[in-house]
Amino acid sequence: MQHKRRDRLVGLFVAGAVLLNPPVLDLFSGGWVFGLPSLYVYFFTVWALLILGLALVLERRSSRSGDNQDAGR
Repeated sequence: MQHKRRDRLVGLFVAGAVLLNPPVLDLFSGGWVFGLPSLYVYFFTVWALLILGLALVLERRSSRSGDNQDAGR
């Protein structure tokens, strides 16, 4: 179980490193989306999705560990 969580966290880190890498950011350097520069929209969307992914991975861990603690009482 520990390996799955670690693998998911490493995957999120790698995805963030790739998606926020300057060559990828250069793809979104021009243009506008909803009146905002597309680079800003892309950057903050990726940032929010990484935080959401971290929250999902870490919340599953804490909710399952809480269930195991209650079962032992």
